[in-house]
Amino acid sequence: MSVNARVLIVARDDARAGPLAEGLDKLGWRTITARGPYAALAALGDLQIEAVIVDIASGGHDALTLARRLKASCAPRRLPVIAIGEPDPELQSHAFDLTLAAPLHPAQAVMRLEALVRTAVAEEEFELRLETFADRGRRLELPDSMAAPFRVLAIGEPAPQFLALSNTLARSGADVVGAFTAYTAFDYLHERPFDAVVLWAGDNSQEALSIAGGMRRNTRLFHVPAFLYLKTASYVTMSEAYHRGVSDVASPETPESETAKRIIELARSYRRGESIRAALEKARSSGLMDAATGLFTRDLFAAHLVRLSQASRTRNRPMSVAVLKVSDRPEVIAARASGWLDRAIPQIGSMIGRLVRVEDTAARLGPEVFALALPATNAAAARAAAERIAGVIACTAFEAGDTKPAFVAEFDIGIAQIEGDESAAKALERAAQKAVRTMAG
Repeated sequence: MSVNARVLIVARDDARAGPLAEGLDKLGWRTITARGPYAALAALGDLQIEAVIVDIASGGHDALTLARRLKASCAPRRLPVIAIGEPDPELQSHAFDLTLAAPLHPAQAVMRLEALVRTAVAEEEFELRLETFADRGRRLELPDSMAAPFRVLAIGEPAPQFLALSNTLARSGADVVGAFTAYTAFDYLHERPFDAVVLWAGDNSQEALSIAGGMRRNTRLFHVPAFLYLKTASYVTMSEAYHRGVSDVASPETPESETAKRIIELARSYRRGESIRAALEKARSSGLMDAATGLFTRDLFAAHLVRLSQASRTRNRPMSVAVLKVSDRPEVIAARASGWLDRAIPQIGSMIGRLVRVEDTAARLGPEVFALALPATNAAAARAAAERIAGVIACTAFEAGDTKPAFVAEFDIGIAQIEGDESAAKALERAAQKAVRTMAG
């Protein structure tokens, strides 16, 4: 048992929990197992658990009410809870964020855990932004994302089994679009949004896996769930499929009604996350942002940062801040003197806004100084995020006038994780001082 556990597994025996826990541990998601509700609640009280997986089969009828109890015990921190079992509307009504069929492969679980934890943090951020923006007379709204039918893209040859599954999805209320080739599929994926993709392996399973891999290499499609529908006889292993980016796997031997439920369940979870992210994106059009860069202004950031730091303690989550200051390189000094750096700053700020996670807050503190507030993020992860952003911008050439070569903008970076009762302003000051020391060095 590790005090650094990130995932709590609730199961009365190790038939499913044992292999799953072992696999998750190897993939960096350290686990702890509870045999019943009281042990589970105790673990949540003692550890910084990020998500819970409940084995419905071994949990009995108590599992139907367990999810709400687990979530309530962590409030106001949002706790994603995954059920292992057959998708059922009753389970959804009892606060399970996602239901996945057994056996749950560790690589499959990691993909869903990453998405659900990010959605939970984004929901917390949305709640805080509601308050910050309301103080300034602006209102953010969360749209009713579940009103429209789920959009499913079915990719593959029109085999009888695949057509039967598509028809079952349509009868379940999904809007199904068919694509017979990978080229047509990616055209559809780039033209319109989908909540899930179904891949028919057919006689060429590698092509289906290549499509899943291509989706994972595309930032816009990365989180769209890809469901692999295998032929009865297939050389593709579960491990290979999940490590190639597939979200779930079924064969024609699985009843079409069950397969359709599993696809709809993935689509439901995905759409919920996307609706939160879309609501956060709308903050940029609130009229409160820095006009040149689209980032939080200094004053708006300061007010929001206070809320974030208070919430991080209440929710028992880590939080870090980062300061990025344009470095005084010789070509940057020349660009500043000639006014070309001022012209580049709006583009630099806009790039920072696109490169941060939607749950993070990016601000312009000064003419050449930017800041990031990163909820649920420790110092090491914050530095990695800031360096990634700086690295992307450092690969961009900015104009310096007709007679001078283009220049690049590099950053001095300072990171501070909020410690104990430290104020947000103090942490930001520490980060700024580190950025200055980096420049001096």
